[in-house]
Amino acid sequence: MIALLTGMLSTAVLAGGVLALAALGEVLAERVGVTNLGVEGLMSLGAVIAIITVVATPNPWLGLLAATMAGAAGGMVFAFATVIVRANQVLCGLAITFLGLGLSASIGHDYAGVPSPATFGRVPVPGLSSLPIIGPAFFGQNLPIYLIYLVLPALAHWVMFHTRHGLAMRAVGENPAAADAAGLPVTALRFWYVTLGAGLAGAAGGYLTLTYVPVWSEGLVAGRGWIALALVIFAGYRPFGATLSGLLFGLITALSFVGQARNWPIAPAFLNMLPYLGTIAFIIVPVVVWHRMRRIMAAPAALGVPYHRDVR
Repeated sequence: MIALLTGMLSTAVLAGGVLALAALGEVLAERVGVTNLGVEGLMSLGAVIAIITVVATPNPWLGLLAATMAGAAGGMVFAFATVIVRANQVLCGLAITFLGLGLSASIGHDYAGVPSPATFGRVPVPGLSSLPIIGPAFFGQNLPIYLIYLVLPALAHWVMFHTRHGLAMRAVGENPAAADAAGLPVTALRFWYVTLGAGLAGAAGGYLTLTYVPVWSEGLVAGRGWIALALVIFAGYRPFGATLSGLLFGLITALSFVGQARNWPIAPAFLNMLPYLGTIAFIIVPVVVWHRMRRIMAAPAALGVPYHRDVR
């Protein structure tokens, strides 16, 4: 039983890391008022670029860096269209999704089914990794896991809520006209935070194929980008909330694996649906049960609204 719980938690941490990283990137974009629906495509692109890179140079860090840069490049295209040209964010996001999925399938055709020749090894934390059940799951993981669950959300939270720059960032997402009148570079902040968020989405795809599922195949992302978008809402647009939400959905994913492995009398198709059913449940149920969640989950006031300086 202990081995089962340890394995389940380990799987949850690995699966949740992919979602947490993608959701954190989307938090950054949406906090400045831009909704990027292209996360799925950016993750897919990052996943295949990571595999291609480690096949050429068997270094997982180079693979992760390349995936991040690929995501950021896609993010720049999206940011140019939505922030500079001020095109519709929903349509542009869907275009980035289909572009990323199509491009990744095209350039990854020759790498389909090829195992990653380099992955991230485990880096146990001395003392803590020997704790029963939780030790191996939380403190016996690879280095990117510690970055995803501790360093990146802590850094994002500190910048967002404890610095003047973070105040400016949130002001741009709430009222860009007032922020512009106060002298803040609205366009620049939106452009670069959208790019940074897209880079993290690409990194999430790279982490997917370098650690969680170390092989590339078309459709590998399997809707994780859309789940990450939902997690941002459930997390109340907060970095730590996005990280914990990713871990929660990692647990749901691990539960479906355990059910199939132990031959629970439940259809495998239903077990595979659990993460997606959970996405719906965790958006609807909290609001129905506790009305205060409406305020906690409230989006930035200017989210999805392009800023036209000439009509402020």
